[in-house]
Amino acid sequence: MKEHADLLRRLHHGEMLVLPNAWDEASAELVVEAGFPVVATSSAAVADVLGHQDGEKAPWQEMFAAVARIAAAVPVPVTVDAEAGYGLPPHELVARLLEAGAVGCNLEDTDHRAGGLVDASAQADRLAEVRAAADAAGVPVVVNARIDTFLPSSGVPDPLAEAVRRADLYRRAGVDCVYPIGGSTRDNLVPLVAGGPVNGNTTGELDLAALRSLGVARVSFGPRFHRAGMRESLDRLVAEMNLAR
Repeated sequence: MKEHADLLRRLHHGEMLVLPNAWDEASAELVVEAGFPVVATSSAAVADVLGHQDGEKAPWQEMFAAVARIAAAVPVPVTVDAEAGYGLPPHELVARLLEAGAVGCNLEDTDHRAGGLVDASAQADRLAEVRAAADAAGVPVVVNARIDTFLPSSGVPDPLAEAVRRADLYRRAGVDCVYPIGGSTRDNLVPLVAGGPVNGNTTGELDLAALRSLGVARVSFGPRFHRAGMRESLDRLVAEMNLAR
């Protein structure tokens, strides 16, 4: 597992790492067959397949069981959208990740129970504990710290300034990458990329080539392919039914 963790970390410092997120074994196998070197999960897509809503509404046991099935199905590193960590203590969170066969994780700073954002210093302390637990386990789990200041639910008056502040705190806590979800614009990404690896998203303004030119280290797609696939399949079925009439 250490070799997979080391590979995942190296991929954040070379050619931009593109991660089309998976939700089950079949989708993970397709990602690998298409030539991608890492499988990332989407919590929203996995929860949907399991019959739950996103936002830590699914039992963590079910989420990690799904991850274990995915990791067992593919020969490449797997990184997990672990939401806010499901309230698990850092050492247990790391143990569950490794038990499932994962070597990376997203951890967001939204408080799904109280609402709004977790205090930045408290989140940095938690991230440092996750890093310490991974080091103690002998597997350098790659931590992608999601920063939720750009989400409407955050209530932050100056999302960019707070994102930059949180990114600095989280990096000093030992994370490998920061992910300003909802903030993929040139004006937002430039100051964040200056501090270290950043996870971006494609938008109408920024395609993969534009993100690469800005120095973005990693791009993920969340539940986009899962939802698009369901919609495309349903649209095809409706069209076939109409033709059969």
